[in-house]
Order: sequence, then structure tokens, then C-alpha cells
Amino acid sequence: MNTPTVLAIGSCLLAVCLIVGLLFGCVQKAPPELLESVEALDQELVQIRAAEYAPEEYARFVGHWVTVKGRLLSEEEIRWPWEPNPLATELGAVQEEGEQAVTIARETREEERLDAQQRLDWLERRLARFAGQIEKTGGRVVLERKPVETELLLRQGRSYYKQGLYARSLDAVEQASRLMEDQTTILTTALARYADDERVAVWRRMVQRTVRWSAAHHAAAIVITKADRRLTLYRDGRAVVSYPIRLGYNGVLQKRYRGDGATPEGSYRIIEQQDRGETRFYRALVLDYPNVEDRRRYSQDLQSGAIPAGAAIREQIEIHGVGDGLMTQTLGCIMLRDQHIDQLFERIAIGTPVTIVGALHVENKVAVALAGLEEEPEEQNAEVPEETEEPVEQG
Repeated sequence: MNTPTVLAIGSCLLAVCLIVGLLFGCVQKAPPELLESVEALDQELVQIRAAEYAPEEYARFVGHWVTVKGRLLSEEEIRWPWEPNPLATELGAVQEEGEQAVTIARETREEERLDAQQRLDWLERRLARFAGQIEKTGGRVVLERKPVETELLLRQGRSYYKQGLYARSLDAVEQASRLMEDQTTILTTALARYADDERVAVWRRMVQRTVRWSAAHHAAAIVITKADRRLTLYRDGRAVVSYPIRLGYNGVLQKRYRGDGATPEGSYRIIEQQDRGETRFYRALVLDYPNVEDRRRYSQDLQSGAIPAGAAIREQIEIHGVGDGLMTQTLGCIMLRDQHIDQLFERIAIGTPVTIVGALHVENKVAVALAGLEEEPEEQNAEVPEETEEPVEQG
């Protein structure tokens, strides 16, 4: 075989080999690093709950990713090296969609986290102030379980926040805020008379009559102000001494029936002095409750259904000491320290008038506390003013 023939045959074989190599080298495949990147994005999107924080972007990514994965699993196409790879191009588009979904989901999640954190911090400050104002009103009992439920919701909201469940945390904060609004409405309704000019004016006139009686008869008289938690003894129309007192567990309310825990309001007289051994409260001064006005109000409330149908009115109301030291509140009476009831015992007599009122001024402790229920808490990072010394008046 001559040389030209050999060269021709070799050239043909080389061409065949080249064509075969090119054919097998042009199987369409996705770049492995691009495929791994998209799979990692898929997992990340699940972890950051992109379906919740970027629903549209996540849905677009998932739909496109499912389509491309389907093509990856199908038979591969043969293409020439110089032809573009549509699969790699689409996979790149899927990657871009995934990255966009991650960015939006993370931004939205961070905004929600900050919102939840701020609302929780605000609610904690608000609730601390709110609880303090409730205690000042003395009306916690009328709220029943609502203060406890509010506290539990706050704890639940904080727990959700720590778990990264910011939407649930915000929902708990919203529920707690609504409960606080309900409590404000309840207390404002129940204790509205403490902030009512006309009602306070009536109480003031009652006290003035008692003081004038004391002056006219040169005798002792007692005035009890529930908002201030004070008992003041008058003699000859002048205040002689004033003592701190404790009321019933529902003491700031007007007494309506037996067992309501409220302390009555009105004009009464001492009808009995019970010395040591005659009462479980060390010493006690028994009042003539219920009087005519109490019975009239009781009958009206019973007929209107404002009090339970089987409620009775008869209940012994006293001004008494502590005695066994176990009681921190009374069931509707007025409690003094034992040393104070000793002092009072020696200064009064059977028939001494006792006037019990809610308050003597509209700006009383209960009314101020009620107004404080709706006040916003101060910002945690608010600047603290410098302390300045107040001049002390010499005299």
C-alpha cells in the first residue's frame, strides 16, 4: 500500500474518532457546583420558612426548581460544544430566584422579629405600670382572673419569641393588650364615682355635716376616707388624730350585699364596743350597718337584678384591730393596728358618728390611678434628667 493511501485511511479514521469523541463529549449536563448551590438554597428556604415570609418568591422558585429537576432526571440530550446549554441557563435562573427569595424572607423575618421584640418590651413595661396602678385603685378583685391571664399571655409571647415564632408572639401581645383594655373599662366603670365631681361633692358635704356635728356637740366623730385609706378622729370639730387603715378585699366598692368584700359608704354610729376576749379581732367597734339607706339601695338592686337573687344584706361591719396577726385584709370592715384601736377605744363612746366616704377630692388616689391605667410607659432608653437639690425651707 503506497504512502498516499495510508495517509488517506489514517485521516478517515482520525475523523471518525474525532466525531465519536465529540458526540460523547457533548452530553448535556448541569454544572455540579451550580446544582449543589440550588439544592442548598432549597434547604435554606425551608429552614427560614420562606413560604411564610416570602410566599410569592418562594412559590416561583419551587415551581421552576421542580421543572428543572424533572429535566435533570429525564434522558439527556446530545449537543455540540459550541451550542449553549439551556439546562445550565435555567438552573442559573432558578438560583437567582432562590437567592431573591432568601433575601426577601430574611428581611421580612427580621422586620417581624424587631416588631415582636419592640412590642414585647413595650408590653412588659406597660404591664408593670398597669399592675401598679391596679393595686393603687384597690379594685383588683373585680377583674377576676384577667390580670393573671394577661401575665400568662405575656410569658407565652416571650416564649414564642425565643423559639423564633414571631407571628405567634405578636398575636399573644395583641391578646394581652386587648385584655388590658378590658380591665381598664371594667375598673373605670366600677370606680367611676371616685372621679365624678358630683359624687365627690356629696361625700364632702357628708363629712362637713359630721364635722359640724362634732363642733356643735363638743364630741368625738370619725371620718373614714376609702381612697386615702385613712381614719380621722375629730373632737370639737377639729381633727385630733389620723390612722392608716385596711379595707375589705373589695373595699373601694360600695357595699351592696353580704359577702361582696366591699366596705360600706354612708353615715353610721357605733352601737357596741367589743373589748379583748369579746371579738376575734383584738378589739372592735360595731357599726349600725345596714341602716335605712343601705336597705333601700339593697331592695332596689335586688329588684333590678344588679345583685344575686339569694343575696342577703345583714353583715356585721366593724372598726377593729388585727388580733391574731394572720389577716392582712378584712371581709368588708375597717382594720386598724392594735395600738391604734387601743387609742381610739379610749376616745369614743357608744353613739359616736362614723362617716365613711370614697374621697374628699376629685384628684384622689383612686381617680389618679384610674387615669394612669391608660398612660403609655416611658421609653426604656429615655434620657434621665439630672437630679437637682431642692432648697429646704428653714423655719
